[in-house]
Amino acid sequence: MIAGLVSIRNEKGVTAIEYGLLAALISLAIIGAVTLLGVNLADVFGGVAEKVAVPAG
Repeated sequence: MIAGLVSIRNEKGVTAIEYGLLAALISLAIIGAVTLLGVNLADVFGGVAEKVAVPAG
């Protein structure tokens, strides 16, 4: 009986660690994607701003 309780307690700790590692990997993927897309989005919005800008005069 005690071995069963210890087993359950150990599995909960392992599960928490796995979820933490998964969250870290997902956050790294999101940071990488935002970094790569951020430059491209700045160029896209810059091009749109140039086309929408009201001509002076």
